[in-house]
Amino acid sequence: MTNKIPLLIAGPFLRHTSVDEICVTLVTSQLCAPEITLTQLGRKITFTPRHVNQDCLPLGKNAFLHIIHVHKKDLFKVDSPFIYDIQVDDKSLSLSNTSTKCYVPSQLTNVMHGSCRKIHSEGHDALPTVVGLLESDERPDILFLTGDQVYVDDVAGPTLHAINQVITLLGLHQESFTDGVVQCSNDLCGHAYGYYLRESLLPDSEANETLDKVFFRAKRKPLFTSVNAQNHLMSFAEICALYLLSFSPVMWKFIEFDESVAPDEFRDRYRKEQQIVETFVEGLESVQTVLARIPTYMIFDDHDITDDWNLNRAWEEAVYGNPFSKRIIGNALLGYTLFQGIGNQPKRLTPLLRLLKKHLLKTKIKAHDELLEAIFDWEKWHYSLDTQPPVRVLDTRTRRWRSESNPKKPSGLMDWEALVNFQQSIVGHDNVIVVSAAPIYGMKFIEMIQRVFTWFGQALTVDAENWMAHKGTANVMLNIFRHIKTPPRFMILSGDVHYSFVYDVRMRFRRNSPQVLQFTCSGIKNQFPDQLLRFFDHLNRLFYSSRSPLNFLTKRRFMKITERKPFGYDAAEHINPCAMGVLQLPNRSEFDLSEVKCTLLCADQSKIPFEDL
Repeated sequence: MTNKIPLLIAGPFLRHTSVDEICVTLVTSQLCAPEITLTQLGRKITFTPRHVNQDCLPLGKNAFLHIIHVHKKDLFKVDSPFIYDIQVDDKSLSLSNTSTKCYVPSQLTNVMHGSCRKIHSEGHDALPTVVGLLESDERPDILFLTGDQVYVDDVAGPTLHAINQVITLLGLHQESFTDGVVQCSNDLCGHAYGYYLRESLLPDSEANETLDKVFFRAKRKPLFTSVNAQNHLMSFAEICALYLLSFSPVMWKFIEFDESVAPDEFRDRYRKEQQIVETFVEGLESVQTVLARIPTYMIFDDHDITDDWNLNRAWEEAVYGNPFSKRIIGNALLGYTLFQGIGNQPKRLTPLLRLLKKHLLKTKIKAHDELLEAIFDWEKWHYSLDTQPPVRVLDTRTRRWRSESNPKKPSGLMDWEALVNFQQSIVGHDNVIVVSAAPIYGMKFIEMIQRVFTWFGQALTVDAENWMAHKGTANVMLNIFRHIKTPPRFMILSGDVHYSFVYDVRMRFRRNSPQVLQFTCSGIKNQFPDQLLRFFDHLNRLFYSSRSPLNFLTKRRFMKITERKPFGYDAAEHINPCAMGVLQLPNRSEFDLSEVKCTLLCADQSKIPFEDL
């Protein structure tokens, strides 16, 4: 069947794009040398081979990831559309519906963002709706996917079945495991616990007796939803297949569903999940078009790797102390590197790219653990864009401020050094867009609940990872907003929480307060339980209104937070439709944040604006 698989199996994806650079990634089923041509204003853009970095990374016998990076000063003219085409042997690989106009994001007036896209969530996928804007005046300048682009730890049975078929069809790299119940990754598919029972494959080690509690077990969270790790992905091949199935329709055409792969007690569940998955697949052609035409930037959150990733020191000691679980985490981070991280800013990840070329061979992964150690040690996942306004994308996962006093206390989302570097990078700017996977200003009532559980040593039970959960991180970040040398206007884009809201923040007791606007949009295809969200929203308004004295018991006591109301929702401030967030900015360098418009583009194509102040 492999001879029927087309040459292009994913992409092309338009990634980092500026006046001096363009990065395009794609996956082919054969080893080849794709070439890129660029056209602007009816003329072919000329560049020499020294201006092009073209790398090919084998993912298996019939899967090759290509990273094409063109870098030349003044490559593009500002504010003029361009066309790119990918060719192999003079034949175009670009999709028939994508070889049209793209734009260089320079002056940002229409910024789109979203997070949390789970294939088998019951809500509809909002990402395909963006295709309707591509030829309109509302076309996004840039797209930020702010976390949980894939759910490595929460996979439906039919999706796992598809993953196993893709591994076979493409001959994706296999690997051996140390200290695992299974010795080789190709044993996972046929194992008795391969579907819906993978928590039973957890390594058994006295030194890591709590590993099942902090890593694999489907934890019951009485205040939130349960996390289902019964089909948690483990191998590098599984991760690669998940990405190919999440952003491209091609490999789905070769998938045959069969509930008999699941144990008898899970077959009803398989059938229900299959219906949801099939609906998701219907939107993938539109998704592929969107990602081919809009410069797209990504950053990880926990589900891209695993739930509660690096939440506290106890979690890290348990998971990284076992070779098998460490390999699982490393494989997911390797998948992020290949399919998300490299495209953000190829120059920045050049050292990692050299390592990937050394270790990813056509027949195998050479020195697998050595490669993963290098990726674990990497500290430059964050990045900046020199647009107007400039953008700072934060790494809130790998540079944690760990508690020295109690290993069960939540770690700060960024350590002191990372926060200082962030502050230095924004000095001298009037406006800045900050991308943070988790909201810097969260719903106070939920944060209060998380604080209570943390006090009882149960931070993992309620995902107690918010910016205010760690005193050091909270104080430093809040002081950055208050510092006289930092920008007078911040726009924060965030996700993670599976509901959406907009906050305007000002300093209390200060005449010339900096302005902070936070637009949280979550999720693209994942929703907070509706009834529970209404309950929490009501209690939050009851206990933490702008005039409530309880505000003075929080770390944000010197800040006044005003909620923008979503149009059409009676009194509610936090809502949960599957949606993409649209941030509309005035086309000038100086403006007041009250002029900035925040709107949700929902999966049903409706729009929900948040009322201006």
